[in-house]
Amino acid sequence: MSMELVVDRKWKKQGYTISNLTIDGKWFCNILEDTDRGLDDSMSIAEIRKLKKPSITAIPRGTYEVTLDVISPRFCTKPFYKQVCNSKLPRLLNVKGFEGILIHAGNTDKDSAGCLLVGLNTVKGKVTSSQDTFTKLYKALKEGRDRGEKITIKIL
Repeated sequence: MSMELVVDRKWKKQGYTISNLTIDGKWFCNILEDTDRGLDDSMSIAEIRKLKKPSITAIPRGTYEVTLDVISPRFCTKPFYKQVCNSKLPRLLNVKGFEGILIHAGNTDKDSAGCLLVGLNTVKGKVTSSQDTFTKLYKALKEGRDRGEKITIKIL
């Protein structure tokens, strides 16, 4: 059994990217990322490093496993994450050229350093209702994991 998240990048703008997130084919929310610079996991690390601008670049297109088993050093002191996920935010594994890519709450590209921010795209260039959306997403992911499902995320 597996749970598949798909991030379909729809609106690629100068400073940000807005996507639709589906879980097992059903729309769930929007995703806000940094600028899509055309990276793809088929590229070499050298190619990715050449195109990547640190902290303002969306991760490469590709498929990644998601774990809920790593405490985030950056977010572990925040009461919201302690309460919702025991500071174990969803983490994408083996993202070529990137480290510590998480799915978390936030509203603008300034809240991301390559991570995927969840919410609703009700304001141009932003996502809103982010903490509420994160809470619902984490619950869905944890339920899938507790059923023994492997969680993957495909970035298109």
